Amino acid sequence: MKFMRALTLLFVFLLLAACSLPPEKIVTRKVLLGTAVYKNFIIEESPEQILNALNMEGEVVVKAHEGPRPVYVKILATPDGLLVSSYDR
Repeated sequence: MKFMRALTLLFVFLLLAACSLPPEKIVTRKVLLGTAVYKNFIIEESPEQILNALNMEGEVVVKAHEGPRPVYVKILATPDGLLVSSYDR
């Protein structure tokens, strides 16, 4: 019984540790546009929508197109700036 309780607590801790956190510094429109994400990808969401998600959650994943290829674009707010990566859909 104690083992199951300890396992449950460990699972809850790991689940909470994996949650996104807001960034330490607020991400501005200038910083977002400085990544050239809107030049490299066709994204339907406005910069304001992405900024809102970044400042609340610390990361955002959006559907986009890189030329004719559909991709997911992940933007992560770190203390050193924004990290942008893309993945095939």
